[in-house]
Amino acid sequence: MVGVDQATPEDSSALASYPSLVDRSVLITGGATGIGAAFVQAFARQGARVALLDLDTDGAAVLLEGLENTTHRPLFLPCDVTDLGALAAAIDKARKEIGPISTLINNAANDVRHQLANTTPADFERNVAVNLRHQYFATQAVVPDMRALGGGSVICLGSTGWMIKNDGYPMYTMAKAAVRGLVNGLARSLGHDRIRINCLVPGWVITEKQRRLWLDADGEAEIARKQCMPGYLQAQDLANAALFLAADDSRMCTGQDFIVDGGWV
Repeated sequence: MVGVDQATPEDSSALASYPSLVDRSVLITGGATGIGAAFVQAFARQGARVALLDLDTDGAAVLLEGLENTTHRPLFLPCDVTDLGALAAAIDKARKEIGPISTLINNAANDVRHQLANTTPADFERNVAVNLRHQYFATQAVVPDMRALGGGSVICLGSTGWMIKNDGYPMYTMAKAAVRGLVNGLARSLGHDRIRINCLVPGWVITEKQRRLWLDADGEAEIARKQCMPGYLQAQDLANAALFLAADDSRMCTGQDFIVDGGWV
């Protein structure tokens, strides 16, 4: 198998630490499982105050059970990010519990497979709501916090799927391409207040969901053929990049794509 002999990033003691993240308030959407859970773990282990929004209460419970020794226990807020009223209420509750939001990670998404021929207008609206719309309005909600703090970092999750012309989920790739436009459209205005906004762009990250649904022998062969680096791209690889983008170390990085894909694109 491709990933058997690769060096794994799971030993956090061997990775960088970011003193500027200690006690910083971080809000993560879709944080219960997969890449989002890796974000929660990484920031909590840096000493940040983390709030995660998700519908998956069982996944969140498992995640939090494994994070009992962190300086600040992450705050889980059940929330459907496609419900803008619920999203606004959850963000307001998060700031009351962990303080003004200094880092936002717009991670929630759904790459459900679909085809052009059988897409309905309702399907379209749902897909945009889960993959794009919440990123805009969550950013809108936290900018006053960041402005009052003297700066902040917004990390929007993109995808290489639209860049490499993947088939099977055109609404998803459309939405993820639009995330790049959102970042470009806000970088200058937010930058005047020292608020950075960047697009963190994953390749094919082999989460448990990806293994269960889509990683087969053909997928293994495709990874081996198209990635420059051997092995599986893991959620922790994205979390490591997010830590840098949230920390003061990246103070002059904004309006950019940060692609983490093992060299596929």
